[in-house]
Amino acid sequence: MDFYEAVKNRRTVRDFKPEPVDMKVIKRILEAGLKAPTNDHLRNWEFVVLNDKTEIEKVLKKIPKKVSGKRLDFIMNSMRLKDECQQKMYYDAIPKQFSMLFESGCLILPFFKQKSPLLAPKTLSSLNGFASIWCCIENIFLAAAAEGLACSMRIPMAAETEYLAEVIGNPKDYIMPCFLSIGYPAEDAVTIKQKEVNIEEKIHINHW
Repeated sequence: MDFYEAVKNRRTVRDFKPEPVDMKVIKRILEAGLKAPTNDHLRNWEFVVLNDKTEIEKVLKKIPKKVSGKRLDFIMNSMRLKDECQQKMYYDAIPKQFSMLFESGCLILPFFKQKSPLLAPKTLSSLNGFASIWCCIENIFLAAAAEGLACSMRIPMAAETEYLAEVIGNPKDYIMPCFLSIGYPAEDAVTIKQKEVNIEEKIHINHW
C-alpha cells in the first residue's frame, strides 16, 4: 500500500473478526516499529505478543468487561465534551475497552526502557524514551494499515500496570505505555468520522 494511502486508511477500530493474525505479519509490523526514530539510537523497546485467549484474558483481568449505560452517561457528563465527533468516539470507545483488546487477532504489549521515574521527570529530556516509543507505535499503526489490518489501543490505569508487572514479569526499568490490539476489522465495525481539519488553518509560517 502506498504510504499516503496507509495514512489515509488508518483508523482506530474496536470491532474485530475472531481471526488470528499470522505471526509472520506481526513480525513485519513490529519490524516497521523498530525503524522509528529513538532517543538514544539503541531502540530499547521490547514487545510481548499474546495470541492465546487464556493468556490475554489473564492480562486484561483488571479491565472491566462491561460498562452500564448509567455508568457511561455519568462518565460522559463528567467529561463535559462539546464536540460531536469527540462525543461519538467516546460513546463507542468506553464500553469496548475490554472487548476491543480481547477479541482482536493479536494483543501486543510494547515496552520502553526508562531509567528515571517517568511521572517525576527532572527535565524534558527525561521523557525522551517515552516520546520515542510513541514514534514506534505510530509506525506499527501505519504498518498494520498497510497490511489491511486495524488497531486499537488502551492506555493502562495504575492498577493495570502494577498487575501486568506481576503477570508478564517485565524488568522494573521497562514500562508499557499502552495495550495495542491488531486484527481484521469486523464487517460491521463502527468507524467514527474523524474531525475535519483544514491544514491551512494549522500551518503558521515564520511566526504564530
